[in-house]
Amino acid sequence: MEQVKSKQQKPYGTVLIKAKDILDYLMKADDPPSLADMSAALSSSKPTILKILNTLDMIGFVRRDESTKRYYLGTELIPYAQKALDSFDIAKVARPFLENLRDETNETINLGIVRNDKIVLVEKLESPNSIKLESIIGGTMNMYSSAMGKALLANYSREHLDDYLETHKLKPLTPNTITSLPKLRQNLKTIQEMGVSIDNEENQPEVLCLGASIMKAGRIYGAFSISSPKYRVNKERQSNFIRLLLNTQHAIEQTL
Repeated sequence: MEQVKSKQQKPYGTVLIKAKDILDYLMKADDPPSLADMSAALSSSKPTILKILNTLDMIGFVRRDESTKRYYLGTELIPYAQKALDSFDIAKVARPFLENLRDETNETINLGIVRNDKIVLVEKLESPNSIKLESIIGGTMNMYSSAMGKALLANYSREHLDDYLETHKLKPLTPNTITSLPKLRQNLKTIQEMGVSIDNEENQPEVLCLGASIMKAGRIYGAFSISSPKYRVNKERQSNFIRLLLNTQHAIEQTL
């Protein structure tokens, strides 16, 4: 509802929007752009772009290299970014979407973040059905055996994943836990292709979980999952869960 309301409001001062367009372009550019590059890319005249750049340079949001005449993001943006990250609450952002997912699936929905190479459960929306699953907010799970953990491991860089696997023994929690490194690596490749991870009684007997990561611009914010007693999930229902997970993932990441 809040997003709809903001769309109906008219912006005060279009120069702020143009300034954001410039900052966005600088953030995404592979190489530092010139004035001409930005004018062409943003479909705005050089004098207009230059006036805004000069102001952004004056306040430290942009830096101009005098020898190359190219532009960079300024260091004055760093404290703002750090403050935003410190105050960011993924649970607050994701909750409306997770509530919708719970209502659509009638199963338990979990939200987790990574702390010390473990998944920490920060949100749990219980299924309206009678069976309750064994997990508590603040509790931890292994990354290699949980749907949320595997969804994130599948997005790690090769170096990061190698470091994790070298420092963590794959201990069996159930007969289905993957304890073979080659099998786990293959499973993670499958997750990359599907976009969704599956914990098939690997973390808890008789429980099936499907998970997805929450990422944007290369930053990992967390992961979420649908958890259900395995007997309630046939192939058709599992396919529907995967579709709903991907839709929810897209909606959350668009909001970030």
